[in-house]
Amino acid sequence: MVKRIARLFSIALAAVAIAGCGTSAPARFYTLVPTADPVGVPAANYAVSVGPVTIPALVDCPQIVVQLAPNQVAFDEFNRWAGPLDDIIARAVAADLAVLLGTPRVARSPLANFNPDYRVTIDIQRFESVPGESVRVEAVWAARASAQKETRSGRTVAREPVQGKSFDALAAAHSRALAKVSSDIAAAIRAEASRHP
Repeated sequence: MVKRIARLFSIALAAVAIAGCGTSAPARFYTLVPTADPVGVPAANYAVSVGPVTIPALVDCPQIVVQLAPNQVAFDEFNRWAGPLDDIIARAVAADLAVLLGTPRVARSPLANFNPDYRVTIDIQRFESVPGESVRVEAVWAARASAQKETRSGRTVAREPVQGKSFDALAAAHSRALAKVSSDIAAAIRAEASRHP
């Protein structure tokens, strides 16, 4: 009798677990897009590679990590990045730089048979997301001229408001923040290029 009750209890638990799995919400996937403004950009004639990009271990995961309090975060299982975040950031910055520098010759590194005039590396030190409020990106970057062996480096802190409560709005705010990082990098590359025309 006890075995029969235990068996029925086990079957009931399994049925509840299966029912719970069947009703879970589907995951949504997000990426970052270029948002740089090309107004008044003179065309450049040099090539640029972007990468590597490093990111904090805290956000190096598929889930979007949201800030709940100054010392508390949550990993959202149902809202995820569409690929590795460092790669998504590198591609967004490369696309922004192509617009800001007025050249199609900007690529994510490494790329076979691509010999860039400038190599950009980025260390993302903070990548914070507060849904419905704001995002914050802090990046230390370096742009190295291949021919002159000279490097310009800088730090960009970009904070953008989130225009809505959705995760799509959160990703859009991060795209705008990365455009600010890209703008600083583009200015450094142009300044370096003007020294060695």
